[in-house]
Amino acid sequence: MKKTISLALIALLCVFQGKANNEGKSKIHEVPFTSVHCTDNFWAPRIDTIRTVTIPYAFKRSEKAGYIDNFAIAGGLKQGKYQSFFPFDDAEVYKISEGASYLLTVKKNPQLEAYLDSVIAIIASAQEPDGYLFTNHTINNPLHPWVGKERWVQDWDLSHETFNAGELYEAAIAYYYATGKRSLLDVAIKNADLVCSVFREGGLKIAPGHEVIEMALVRLYEATGDEKYLKQSRYFLESRGHKFFDKTSQDIRKNGMYWQDHLPVTEQKEAVGHAVRALYLYSGMADIALHMQDKAYLNAIDTIWDNIVSKKMYITGGLGSTANNEAFGKNYELPNATAYCETCASIANCMFNLRMFKLHGDSKYIDVLERSLYNTVLSGISISGDKFFYPNVLETNKNGQERSLWFDCSCCPTNLSRFIPAVPGYIYAVDNQSIYANLFVGSSSEVQFNRHKVLLEQQTNYPWSGNVDIIVDPVETSDFNLKIRIPGWAEGSVVPSDLYSFVGKQKGQTQILLNGIPCNYQKEKGYAVIKNKWKKGDKITISFPMEPRQVITHEAVKANNGLVAIERGPLVYCAEFADNNGEVRNLSLPENTFYEVKSRPDLVNGIYTIEATGKKYTVSADAKDVRKEEARITFIPYYARAYRGAGEMKVWLPRSGEKIISNLHEELRIVDEVLIGNEESEKAHNLKGENTRADKSGGWRDAEDGWFSYDMKVISDKPMELVLTYHSTDGGNRQFEIFVDDTRIAEHSLRTETFDLFIDHPYPIPATLTKGKEKVTVKLRALPGNIAGGIFGCKIRQ
Repeated sequence: MKKTISLALIALLCVFQGKANNEGKSKIHEVPFTSVHCTDNFWAPRIDTIRTVTIPYAFKRSEKAGYIDNFAIAGGLKQGKYQSFFPFDDAEVYKISEGASYLLTVKKNPQLEAYLDSVIAIIASAQEPDGYLFTNHTINNPLHPWVGKERWVQDWDLSHETFNAGELYEAAIAYYYATGKRSLLDVAIKNADLVCSVFREGGLKIAPGHEVIEMALVRLYEATGDEKYLKQSRYFLESRGHKFFDKTSQDIRKNGMYWQDHLPVTEQKEAVGHAVRALYLYSGMADIALHMQDKAYLNAIDTIWDNIVSKKMYITGGLGSTANNEAFGKNYELPNATAYCETCASIANCMFNLRMFKLHGDSKYIDVLERSLYNTVLSGISISGDKFFYPNVLETNKNGQERSLWFDCSCCPTNLSRFIPAVPGYIYAVDNQSIYANLFVGSSSEVQFNRHKVLLEQQTNYPWSGNVDIIVDPVETSDFNLKIRIPGWAEGSVVPSDLYSFVGKQKGQTQILLNGIPCNYQKEKGYAVIKNKWKKGDKITISFPMEPRQVITHEAVKANNGLVAIERGPLVYCAEFADNNGEVRNLSLPENTFYEVKSRPDLVNGIYTIEATGKKYTVSADAKDVRKEEARITFIPYYARAYRGAGEMKVWLPRSGEKIISNLHEELRIVDEVLIGNEESEKAHNLKGENTRADKSGGWRDAEDGWFSYDMKVISDKPMELVLTYHSTDGGNRQFEIFVDDTRIAEHSLRTETFDLFIDHPYPIPATLTKGKEKVTVKLRALPGNIAGGIFGCKIRQ
């Protein structure tokens, strides 16, 4: 058994990714994370935090939320109703179990293994005799509104039956290779066999509403060698584009784009719909392109990938620009303050780009992967490992954005639980001729090259330093090329498209030495190819230019016209309130400026900041005088934001002051303002209400069939107006009345717009309501059966 597990580990154990059983069709495969051990001060502590904090914390939150009890109730071990919010909560337990299994493969933990055994026993109890495993349907008390009375019938929509199944397969394979125990693997195979018998020609032809089973079936094929799972994956992919949708509708749920079910997969050319679903789909298509050598699939995903990186990707590597449907927007639709950029989408972006690299062997895919990894993925989880971002915006107002302890929809924390432990598996890859060094992480690794052992050690302080040493010990073979990725950012290319561009010329250049002497190498698809007869102790020294660079956006991205961002190495930087006298909205960054890089070991477990010479604008109280003065602007890595309270933050700053001055003039009109979701501000404004709720991270408040109110300052002898800020994608049953001191001044019904942005809506306040007063009470009350709000801002202005 031990030998079998060891060989399988070489083939499989990298999260979401695996080496194909048919090696002739898979020329490139990653070195599994079990063979790569991080020793640096950047990734090693993060992985250890997942082990000691995040995994235990996630299991506790799952227990509290009823996820695990659902299995016990379905299995007859307990009595009760369905416990949690969503039908996909089964999958959250699977994902945490998967992450825990990955940790067990690297470091034995008898206590964690025993706990996992107990959880798996409960999961197994919930499986029905024919293999069906979906707790909400089995319990049927209550049946979730998204779930059909009959099995599978709503899987095309929101039931998530096949989604849960896919995550089960991933967890089962991980646990089997971690422990050699088949307890969960047998459950998964039984379920997969049922799926294969139901979804087939002459049976059900439904495209899964939330993709993931497509990838998971390929994992199961790789683990078992049974081709029926590979064929089943393709069957699901081929099921798309056949269901009737209203092609004339602009609503992506009505025209099928939300589920990527609007066209057959090989006819899809643009990234559309729910971003996480989409990226899981594209990853599944890449798997089929790889294993089945299907050119139609390859052409489709090549085109989709190009659409993403040239028109739909944020500078942080975040994907999904609209909160409405958590979806991709239109081409070049990349708003900053309302950016969605779900953490799960960035994880899925890494998965997709690793697959694209395996297909093409081009470093540009690792460039995109690295951008997502070091920016949006790391933004999504706190250094402490127990706070999380769901969306990752690129700009905040005074209300800021704070990480949350958990979410009712907990997909991001559980996804991070399984993804971070496997980051070492993204560092190296091999083919029949070469070893690829893709990521730069202090580590020691044992690489199997054509079944011969090679030891590699990386010594580096990346991403703070561009200096990397790779020390080679060719234990069993010296006959290989070493391909070192030269990042696009080190070659003057922000991304592999014209979506973003550096300003000015780069000063430094990449240098590569072999044993201290400049070495000759060829460039191939973004790699420096070093050919050498390797001997023990050979050292490759790489030096990447790490000067701060200004970045501008393609002019078609209207949200960034006239704005500039800062990068250094793989990291995108932002300006945050805590370093800039409490505000950043009044700062600009001209093209010609001086930068100073500083080490700050006291911040966020040690970061490097960038200080730049910019401009600060102020407007006099009478709005007649505008003052512009030189200012030192401090930038921090984007992932390191929101650790020192909530406040203003910007990735993109204006290059000149015209827009700043206009906004400052507007601010002079404000008499009072509530920072929505901010406990201190709302308390200071005497928040009261019934059935009211708020989200601190998103900065909104509403009341479901209830009301809420604030006390706000007014100027008694001047015309006043109430200004409420809405999100353009909020609609539905949000109808409410607005009162000032118990006098109804308006009724509002929110409607969904087509573009994500914040909308300020003014309501004039009759002078009779403010005359002789210093304060008034503003109240929002829902119409019966409706919701009051949500509001993202509340101001009184002149």
